[in-house]
Amino acid sequence: MAWKQLLLVSCFSAAVLLLSMLQEGTGASVGTRQVAGQEAQEAEDRQKLRADELRKEYHEEQRNEFENFVEEQNDEQEERSREAIEQWRQWHYDGLYPPYLYNRHHI
Repeated sequence: MAWKQLLLVSCFSAAVLLLSMLQEGTGASVGTRQVAGQEAQEAEDRQKLRADELRKEYHEEQRNEFENFVEEQNDEQEERSREAIEQWRQWHYDGLYPPYLYNRHHI
């Protein structure tokens, strides 16, 4: 009967030892997976930040180009209006006053 108890205790201790080794291995692999997952998440976050930065630069460039375009259009319209007004004044000049260029009011 003693040898049965000795066999049972040794099997039990072997099982406990085996379970503890498996648990340590699982813990290590879980830790490794957590670190790898963290690194992957950080890399993904860096990619998202870079994409946001590029998108911001693109929209800023588009806005600047549009503002320049609008400014040029306004300048051209202003020049056309000024030329048309000048032509009208020259056409309707009756000769009684000095030419318009000498009679300008400076603002």
